[in-house]
Amino acid sequence: MVSTGPQTLVQDLGRPGHAHLGVPPSGALDAPSLRLANRLVGNPEGAAGLEVLMGGLVLRANASCTVAVTGPHTPARVNGVVCDFPRHLAAGDVLALGTPSGGLRAYVAVSGGVDVPAELGSRAADVLSGLGPAPLAAGDELPLGVPVGVPVGVDVLVPVLVPDELVVPVLPGPRDDWFAGAVGQLRAGRWTVSDRGNRVGIRLDGTALERVPARVGCELPSEGLVTGAVQVPPDGLPVVFLADHPTTGGYPVVGVVDGGALPLLGQAPPGTRLRFAPRG
Repeated sequence: MVSTGPQTLVQDLGRPGHAHLGVPPSGALDAPSLRLANRLVGNPEGAAGLEVLMGGLVLRANASCTVAVTGPHTPARVNGVVCDFPRHLAAGDVLALGTPSGGLRAYVAVSGGVDVPAELGSRAADVLSGLGPAPLAAGDELPLGVPVGVPVGVDVLVPVLVPDELVVPVLPGPRDDWFAGAVGQLRAGRWTVSDRGNRVGIRLDGTALERVPARVGCELPSEGLVTGAVQVPPDGLPVVFLADHPTTGGYPVVGVVDGGALPLLGQAPPGTRLRFAPRG
């Protein structure tokens, strides 16, 4: 590893099923992009790869391998020459990623997968609990597994593109009764993605959701949280929880985002406009 940019993490499809232990599911925020990258290099879709925040990754191959980069459009060069994917690397070749456009996170898969030790059945780095490998640093060497499949070529590799405004389906509840006309407020509100988000969740700036009078100033005992939960702290500005979210929380959850909308939320740059489309 020559350089890692702002943050490069080992990610696979996560470790769901451990909420009773206080362990988040973790895994790639944009799972479809990781799955695609793995297919391109001949890996099982759940193999561990790299999640690269805002580019800047530079890695040197120590052995012959095949790589693919997916996610938003991310300029890529091998030994200084612009390249497409999948791409074979010989020992000594250097892959460098520029800054992505249209999203935040690129995914790098390598034939054989990143073969770091698994914890609770996953190699995913969890920034909240600290499970899994630490964020990568310059000088790190990553072991690779044994390739099991054949790389798959594509005519056109379509990049992820976050639209100027995200329309996010949300199922109201379980605490929508804490808010005055919750469905109407969610439908009418307008937000932008804050720059204070991370893999735990994204904070939204904009319309403050109003509680019913009987719930103003009230506290809620901690209860379970799921990925996609829209939690509303006392200031009324929603937080949408992502893969590394806490497993319990004490603020009311006004709704839960449809799972199909989460990959784009994980890619949404600060300033992206957002509105909710509640069901019901």
